[in-house]
Amino acid sequence: MPTPVITIAQMREWERATWATGVSEESVMRRAGAALAKVALRMTSPGSEVLVLAGKGHNGDDARFAAEELPGRLVRVVNVKDPAAAVAQVKCFSGVLIVDGLFGIGLSRPLAGDWLRLLAALNESRVPILAVDVPSGLDADTGEALGDAVRAAVTVTFGAVKQGLLCATAARFTGRLEVAADIGLVPCPFKSELNWTLPEDFAGFPPPRPVDGHKGTFGHLAIFAGSLGYHGAAVLAARGALRAMPGLVTVFTTERAYPAVAAQLAQPMVHPWMAGVKLPESCSAVLFGPGLAGPDVPERLRSELVGLWSESPLPVVADASALAWLPTGRTPSGAVRVVTPHPGEAAGMLGTTTVEVLADRIRAVREISRLGGGGWVVLKGRHTLVGRAEGSLFLNSSGNPRLGQGGSGDVLAGYLAGALAQPLLRADVGLLIRHAVWEHGHAADVLSDRQGAWTMMDLVDALGNTTRLGFA
Repeated sequence: MPTPVITIAQMREWERATWATGVSEESVMRRAGAALAKVALRMTSPGSEVLVLAGKGHNGDDARFAAEELPGRLVRVVNVKDPAAAVAQVKCFSGVLIVDGLFGIGLSRPLAGDWLRLLAALNESRVPILAVDVPSGLDADTGEALGDAVRAAVTVTFGAVKQGLLCATAARFTGRLEVAADIGLVPCPFKSELNWTLPEDFAGFPPPRPVDGHKGTFGHLAIFAGSLGYHGAAVLAARGALRAMPGLVTVFTTERAYPAVAAQLAQPMVHPWMAGVKLPESCSAVLFGPGLAGPDVPERLRSELVGLWSESPLPVVADASALAWLPTGRTPSGAVRVVTPHPGEAAGMLGTTTVEVLADRIRAVREISRLGGGGWVVLKGRHTLVGRAEGSLFLNSSGNPRLGQGGSGDVLAGYLAGALAQPLLRADVGLLIRHAVWEHGHAADVLSDRQGAWTMMDLVDALGNTTRLGFA
């Protein structure tokens, strides 16, 4: 299940509750160290030199236990008592990874003097840094640097995400954020509005297909996408949808975009849009918006799609250009509605700025959902946020900056809608949406681990196949 986002005080209380049951601190630290070592092994190769900087507290103990779990690596452990001496160790290190176990969540005062010089040496070293629980010098409640903080490539935080690690100010220090949730603590005694998605949340999803299933069993997605100069968005959305394996996909595009779209899609049925066109009788979900930005998009098409959003009982996903002309207000009771804005589009929907959206993403998701009748919102970006006007919110744990390419959102919208078109997957719509978002990011992570550069077509090929065909 997803883990709550917690404060330092809650983490301390959780630890005390664990020690009260007789679980030893050493056993938890050893498991934390093993989880940290697993990431360090992933970041290095046999024969690599690794420098472990361990402070005097439990953060340092975690780092020392991790050092014992790095077979085949040339590990040097420095128990840092004199930061000035450690500066020299960092400056002469020519290996491939530094483990930062200097300070943990207990740091409450600004660093100064030789400690700041040590952090500066680490940040200037150009060696990737793996932070233990929290980058040294970062306040895990506020996300602010206490004088300065280590700029990690990866931070492995233990038990649950601390709220400060998610602040916009913390991003340049945490790098990629990973959670080692199972380190031997008792079940977390806290619940929070904001939750961190774990891969284990999707155990058993999607479920096995029935043996007597056929294309009619698995739904029919209708996509309205593409226009002059933006035909690629329709192609990517359709190909993304196919990776979710709905029974059928039909694409409607503008007359001028039709030749380019149809020429690149073999499996979907592709039609030029005409006024008054009816949805296929078997249609089970609708996606509209990708690439509907060209000068050839008729006002009649927009008005018909607005009508679908406002009146259709079918699940509807709105993306990209359509977000600028979606109506506010109620939608049919029980009908699933999903919008997938990036921060700039979210700002347009709220009549505010991108900076204000990023400063309070929770508020943005809640307000967009309220304006749209309580539907689902997928606010894309670092740790994409999924939720509605009420209830729990979920942070996505997968994905990386290489998703910052044109077409990434089209692929996601198609993949999500392709899953939503399948009635057998809609028992828990929130889980379905979160899975689509996570799988999209995970495919990008797998691609980035195995190759330097990749395109949206590579992403489409990886979707749903990350544990097969040599992708992982």
